[in-house]
Amino acid sequence: MSAPPVPLPEDEILAGPPSRGPTTENFPVASRLLAPALRGRVLAFYHVVRAADDIADHPGLAPDQKLTRLDRLAAALEDPATSLPIARALQASGDGLAEARIMLTAFRQDAAQSRYPDWAALEDYCARSAVPVGRLLLRLHGEVDAGALEGSDALCMALQILNHIQDLGDDRRLLDRVYLPQDWLALAGGEARFFADPAARAPVLASALDRVEALLDRAAQLPRRINTRRLALEAAVTLHLARRLLARLRGGDPLAARIALSRADVARAIVAAPRRGAGDARLVRERVLRARSSFGGGMAAARGEARRALFAVYAFCRMVDDIADGAMPEAEKRALLQQWRRKLELPDCPVSRELAWARIAFTLPLAECHAMLDGMEADAGPSRRIADSAALDAYCRQVAGSVGALAVRIFGAAEAEPFGIALGRALQLVNVLRDIDEDAARDRLYLPQDALRAAGLAEAPAPRLAADPRLAEVAARLAEIAEAAFAQAEALLPRRRRGALRPALLMLAGYRRLLARMQARGFDSPRPRLRLGAGDRLALLLRGWSG
Repeated sequence: MSAPPVPLPEDEILAGPPSRGPTTENFPVASRLLAPALRGRVLAFYHVVRAADDIADHPGLAPDQKLTRLDRLAAALEDPATSLPIARALQASGDGLAEARIMLTAFRQDAAQSRYPDWAALEDYCARSAVPVGRLLLRLHGEVDAGALEGSDALCMALQILNHIQDLGDDRRLLDRVYLPQDWLALAGGEARFFADPAARAPVLASALDRVEALLDRAAQLPRRINTRRLALEAAVTLHLARRLLARLRGGDPLAARIALSRADVARAIVAAPRRGAGDARLVRERVLRARSSFGGGMAAARGEARRALFAVYAFCRMVDDIADGAMPEAEKRALLQQWRRKLELPDCPVSRELAWARIAFTLPLAECHAMLDGMEADAGPSRRIADSAALDAYCRQVAGSVGALAVRIFGAAEAEPFGIALGRALQLVNVLRDIDEDAARDRLYLPQDALRAAGLAEAPAPRLAADPRLAEVAARLAEIAEAAFAQAEALLPRRRRGALRPALLMLAGYRRLLARMQARGFDSPRPRLRLGAGDRLALLLRGWSG
């Protein structure tokens, strides 16, 4: 058991020596990438905000004591006759006082507030605790581009939330402070269960990291929007490290063990910096490959710009589906889906920009993107049921027929739209069957309710229905409908366009293989989620290359 903190003298301002220095922060602070003439000014600012942060985080100070010291620090910054060295240094630098004032409001909040009701409150805090740092750097370098300003704001906010997630355990244990919003923790069964149960917190953390990735995507072009080469390199290093920490947090549990960047991560970021970050197409491609989709074989069979466009469409679908499926409050899901409707008109991230490019390059109808969003909005609620086969077909048209209609245009066969829509329906029916248990955990059931009632199943929570042996009969009949849907799609295939539609045919073959395996296994509970294995994907890829 650690010793209690030593009380601090009442008449002092600072809370002792700095807890960190510029070289021990998570991300670059006044690194040697910056011009020497500016590093001193940035460091003067850093020392003030580090001191303020240490006051707000000191476990030996009561909230009123923290506020008193922060007020004294603020007064010293405004006093030309101050004897406080860090205040004199900031005044002498001639920069950073306005940003320091804003950040002090966040540190005052830290001294008095320990919980956040929702994501908007967290973002408001980050806008004052982190965003001013990026704005100061841009201003010092004479950078006035609106895109650079927006990207800097998004990057700073992402860095702050990454730090909050990284430090969840220590913040709560040492400071009784939790930055993840309370309405998010409620989805894990409340704060106590979130911190005690890894399985309960995992989906909430995953969704929070999705929000961080969306911020990093908005910041993706920042290094290319900055004219000053040194600052652009620092932005590129910071962005690279942020994505690396994001990946590490996705692969681990920050409450089980400390997750941090390594020296090798920093070295790789520095080596990659001259490229000023990955381009939109590469970022989208990496996102798609990371998803390990069952559509992978079909997309890999496409070539050149067609493959790039398919990746853009898939990434869009994956992102909005993750929003609808995410462990976040329903109101936030709906707000994010509405944001995507605006992104279709005003792209602001790699995926939306690549999708906009694909729409122009291949004359893709915007209505199909909105149809996908319609389906996702229907999925955004706390539960989901499908009344009958007609409602299921309508849902399939929204979330899969839309993709088919877009894909055939990318393949250069717009006249094959009926085939694309029919194939989308068949693929979605397979998804419904494959994901019964996963969907049921979210109180979703896409098997038609009239078919369930005919099998003697009354309305009940989805997990209970999914475990009922009678559901297997309904699923088996839906599998037969899926078989017929594949046959219908093949009947609609324009024979003279088989070559152009080869990627779609590979998707058809892959999903048919999945369906056959599910039928062979049966639909009794439990139903482990089937995927195409590496051998299956290789066979489909070779088939695409040789076909």
